[in-house]
Amino acid sequence: MRLVIARCSVDYTGRLNAHLPLATRLLVHKGDGSLLVHSDGGSYKPLNWMSPPCTLSTELPGDEESSAGVVEVWRVTHKKTGDALRVQIYEILHDTNHDLGIDPGLQKDGVEADLQRLLAEQVELISEGATLVRREYPTAIGPVDLMVRDAAGAAIAVEIKRRGDIDGVEQLTRYLELLGRDPHLSPIQGVFAAQEIKPQARVLAEDRGIRCLVLDYEAMKGIESGVPRLF
Repeated sequence: MRLVIARCSVDYTGRLNAHLPLATRLLVHKGDGSLLVHSDGGSYKPLNWMSPPCTLSTELPGDEESSAGVVEVWRVTHKKTGDALRVQIYEILHDTNHDLGIDPGLQKDGVEADLQRLLAEQVELISEGATLVRREYPTAIGPVDLMVRDAAGAAIAVEIKRRGDIDGVEQLTRYLELLGRDPHLSPIQGVFAAQEIKPQARVLAEDRGIRCLVLDYEAMKGIESGVPRLF
């Protein structure tokens, strides 16, 4: 990764045209070829950028540019669209290269896999006296997150989301329709579990006889005491 702090102006041409007048900015040229133009503000969002696949080439400034003080010109061209980002550099204040290596990626806490694992270990939150049959219980259209039996032996299919919306309810509805055809599971119940369930999703779930379970992730990890809210 190359980090350059420079006095520069920037022009973007392609499906839209944009211009950044002369100012001091941070230019980030990444190993994937992308270029991001940042100011000292605006949080993480660049003022302008070119995403890969693209190539960066340097050009000598024209006579008029040289007389205006331009010392170097960068042209970043998108390989597919032909859009171009042209950076006129007047002065380089800082220029460094860094090998960051391979990044393992962002590991989120509280993702659906974590919720599934914790709820599988605490199935009593779904129904008192319940037992886990299997995680990722297969169906013809994909696996339902948990299959559980309550204290009386009735089957419960559980779909888990971080944020529960109507699409999640529709997904569980399709699973229940298929699983309900199995005489070993019928009549099957459905539980829609999430850290947050949107009001419209709750209304739809209840209309279809699906229970909604709001999960307290911190409590499930054992950080706080508490019980889930079952509506």
